[in-house]
Amino acid sequence: MVQIKIGSKIIDGNRPAYIIAEIGINHNGELGVAKSLIDLAVLAGCDAVKFQKRTPDICVPEDQKQKMRETPWGYISYLEYRYHVEFGEEEYLEINRYCKEKGIDWLASCWDIPSVDFIGRFNPVAYKVPSACLTDNTLLEHINKTGRPVILSTGMSTMEEIEHAVSLIDHNRLIITHTTSTYPCPARELNLLMIRTLMERFSCPVGYSGHETGLQTTIAAVALGASLVERHITLDRAMWGSDQAASVEPGGLIRLVRDIRVIEQAMGDGVKRVFESEIPIREKLRCK
Repeated sequence: MVQIKIGSKIIDGNRPAYIIAEIGINHNGELGVAKSLIDLAVLAGCDAVKFQKRTPDICVPEDQKQKMRETPWGYISYLEYRYHVEFGEEEYLEINRYCKEKGIDWLASCWDIPSVDFIGRFNPVAYKVPSACLTDNTLLEHINKTGRPVILSTGMSTMEEIEHAVSLIDHNRLIITHTTSTYPCPARELNLLMIRTLMERFSCPVGYSGHETGLQTTIAAVALGASLVERHITLDRAMWGSDQAASVEPGGLIRLVRDIRVIEQAMGDGVKRVFESEIPIREKLRCK
């Protein structure tokens, strides 16, 4: 399997999983909330936090732009709402500084070419291609030209679409993540065995991006071989926002990272051996 370096970590299926806490837009446009979520990710022992970056005028469909909705900022158009939850240069300068101070990597899902170029100014450790953009050939080619590692999410995609997207990205810098794009996702639709299917089909590392409630299925993804794990995080699932319900709260994130690391230790290497701790028991109990 190809080795991919993100920040100071090597991802190749034989090392501890790279754990990404996705902040996304759960900060609701508030830098203070974003910093609290970064603090949570650091406390839990995550390797990185991830944001989402869009240019609303490009990403919001024309027929959606003027639709009105209730928001924390009043009854406003969907386009106005999208601008309220977007961070600009001032916020990302502070995010970049704060993450460096805290010793945690950060990256972003970029939904359009101007967003790729904007995030590139901060030298991110990687780019994430959201599932919604997997069929955007122009975007994939533009991200590939940056020369940075690429994490490709595969929700709501056919295998043929995945294969085509993979063909547009340098395999020496690519990590594929299995996901189902339902928020929150019921267990019966997680299809975790796709992790193994993707590992058999492609030579690059395969990870898992989960949108389920609960923790056990994400831990199972690591046991199945996921070399990268991503979950949305929140300070409180009752907060306003479309992604909050499928996010992990502080106590859950701490348990999730802890349990993933325990599972990784327990997996071993598959080589049968007699451990030193077994020898006294063997001598006492083994039939002669």
